[in-house]
Amino acid sequence: MSFYQRYVIPRLTHLAMRQKQLGPFRQRVIDAAEGRVLEIGIGSGLNFPLYRGAVKSVIGLEPSPELLRMARPRAAAAAIPITLLDASAEAIPLDSASIDTVVTTWTLCTIPNAPLALGEMRRVLKPGGALLFVEHGRAPEPGVARWQDRLDPLWSRLAGGCHLNRKMDDLITGNGFRMATLTNVRIPGPRTHTFLYEGSARPA
Repeated sequence: MSFYQRYVIPRLTHLAMRQKQLGPFRQRVIDAAEGRVLEIGIGSGLNFPLYRGAVKSVIGLEPSPELLRMARPRAAAAAIPITLLDASAEAIPLDSASIDTVVTTWTLCTIPNAPLALGEMRRVLKPGGALLFVEHGRAPEPGVARWQDRLDPLWSRLAGGCHLNRKMDDLITGNGFRMATLTNVRIPGPRTHTFLYEGSARPA
């Protein structure tokens, strides 16, 4: 792993994810979580202060050692128990049907093998569990989508594997889930980067 990938990308990710306009999306997703929660791709732990209420504990999964280091103080200060896992979503080191809620916030865009990861999320979820998500992805406008396809190879190299053009609803429902709720909204910023998918899904 290069210096850029190990140290620069994590700090850029932290800065990008701290945008205030993302706060309400995070809050809505976390407010719907309950029981034993698995958060995929915790980054620097920006969601940790939001967990409360019906959540009993959180397992935070993150493959970047630098982002895990940044997340530890927030995990220690959280109102509920948080365990950090240095692991990939493509091979989740948890028992099957052991999780009540899986949370992803701006994570599915970066996982190299997202279908495999979604299969793992479905495996660890209890039959009545929920996948809660907010993600950016493929825009509905054909012109914007074409630019996403053009930019994606370069962008993914510069942005730590983040892909612009994944159609998140199809990705989720095509890999073991049925959609329960889905809202699409565009936030301010470049149109290739700002089309959001927010919702919940259940194991199919």
